[in-house]
Parts: sequence; structure tokens; C-alpha cells
Amino acid sequence: MTSSTPAPPRGRERRKRDSRVGDKIFMNLSRGSGILLLVVMAAIAGFLTWRSGIALSKNEGNFLTTFEWTPDAPKPVFGIAVLAFGTIVSALIAMAIAVPVAIGIALFISHYAPRRIAQPFAYLVDLLAAVPSIIYGLWGALFLVPHLDGLTSWLDEYLGWTYIFDQSRAGTTPRNLFTVGILLAIMILPIITAVSREVFRQTPRMHEEAALALGATRWEMIRTAVLPFGRPGIISASMLGLGRALGETIAVAVVLSSNSVLSLHLLDPGGGTFAQNIALKFNEAQPFGRDALMASGLVLFVITLLVNGAARLIVARRKEYSGANA
Repeated sequence: MTSSTPAPPRGRERRKRDSRVGDKIFMNLSRGSGILLLVVMAAIAGFLTWRSGIALSKNEGNFLTTFEWTPDAPKPVFGIAVLAFGTIVSALIAMAIAVPVAIGIALFISHYAPRRIAQPFAYLVDLLAAVPSIIYGLWGALFLVPHLDGLTSWLDEYLGWTYIFDQSRAGTTPRNLFTVGILLAIMILPIITAVSREVFRQTPRMHEEAALALGATRWEMIRTAVLPFGRPGIISASMLGLGRALGETIAVAVVLSSNSVLSLHLLDPGGGTFAQNIALKFNEAQPFGRDALMASGLVLFVITLLVNGAARLIVARRKEYSGANA
């Protein structure tokens, strides 16, 4: 009686088995990474909430409307009114300047410039993203601020009737939210440009050729084919830039002359942001003062989550958009 041994698996069956094992390992690693990210985010939110609760329980002022920031005083009083206003206003100024310029640069690189010019120009724009924040801050304080006197005077003279460009203290150094907005616009410009450029390049070639075949000019082709296709990508790029503008610290701290005065005159010195306030006061703050800074950090954390969530909802409206379909 002879016993027959099973034949070893063939090469194709062995590869299929190995690939299934690899797929399972990759799937589990991906799932674990996603769960770990959620755990980290929940831990950050829980820590900030816990420390914020300690500070808010002893706050003698209204956290949302108080201008003063003196958490280490015998009677602690602190609020985020000035910080929230400065953070949102400076970020909006940066977005209003950076987004149109970034879209123009991205279109120039992807659809107008010859390749021999577009490639080095794209590298140059991307290189701006590698410049450290402290370098931007020093450049802003030593070069941008002294050279904005003419612009602020012009805005005060011709647009002062709008109230926001009315400079109540003429001749002061422009260490204000308007200057911070310009500096932040320069800092987020390469991020928005790089993402928008890649999205524009993914526009289906058939759509562009069809528009040109129907007699459209190059701008009409861009307006009817490229921009509608790239709109979700532009929104995503803008939200990435907005996230950096909201959380920028060192550059804002170097340029802005902070105080606890909330003023709608954007050309007057003063104001503050969440990140700048935390960076300047964390080292000198006492334990309770650090808890108060944690409370302001929690507000910035929530604002960032809401901004990114809103961006995802806007992008989700365009179900047909997919970079893989380009």
C-alpha cells in the first residue's frame, strides 16, 4: 500500500496565496493607522477639554466676549474676543490675496508657459514652501513693515471712508493685522499654487480639445473646462492654506504689535491671534495661565476642524471629481 504526498503548489498558486497574505497585512496596517489617528485626535481633544475646564471654572470674565487676558491675576479674567477677531481677520485677508494669485500662477504654469519656463518656475514656487517661518517673520519685520508705509497712507487717504482702512493714528508703524495678512498670503501661496497646479493638469485632455474644436479661445477653454473640473481641488488647496494661516505662530509674533484692543481699523497697530498669544505667553505663564492658554488652543482646534469639515462637504458635492479619472 503506497501513500501519495500532495504535490507542491504551482508558481501561480503560490504567488496568489502570497498576494492575499500581503493584502491582508496591508489592509490591517491601513485600518490600524486610521484608528490610531482617531485615537490621537480624541486624546488631543480630551486633554485640551480637561485643561480648559479647569481654567474656565475659575474665570471671572466671559470667555467669549472679554478683551482682557490676565489669567494669573488674583482674580483671573481672560477672554478670546480679540484673539478670535485677529485670527479670523488676518486669515481672511491672506486668503483674499493668496487664492486669486495662486490660481493665476497655477494656470500660467499648467496651460500658458512653455515647458522650459514652466518647470523652473514651478520649482521656484515650490521652494517658497520650504522657507522656515522665522525667516518669513524676520523678512516681514525688517523689510515688509518699513515698506508698507506708502501703501497704508494711500489706503487711508482714498479708502478711509470704508472705516476699516481709516487709520486713526496716522504715521504709526504698520505692525497691524493688514500687514500680517499680507505676510500670511505670501506664506500660503506656494501650498495653494502647488495643489491647484496638479489639479489643473489632471483635466481630461478630451474636454480641453473639445472646447478648442468648438472655437473657444484658450481662456474660454480654461473657463469652461479646466476651472469647473478643478473647483474641488481649488477648495481643498485653499483650505490647506487657510489651516496654515490660522495656526501660524512665529511669523505673526515677530511682525504684529499685539495688545488687548479690538479695533475694526485694520491699519492701526494691535490685535492678536490664538497661536501668537500662546507662543508669547506660554513660558512666562503660571500653571493656571497655561490652562487658560489651553482653553484658547481648544477654540483654535475646533475652528480648524470646522473649516476642514466644511471643505470636505463642499468637495463631496462633486461626486464625479476624482484625480484617478483624469
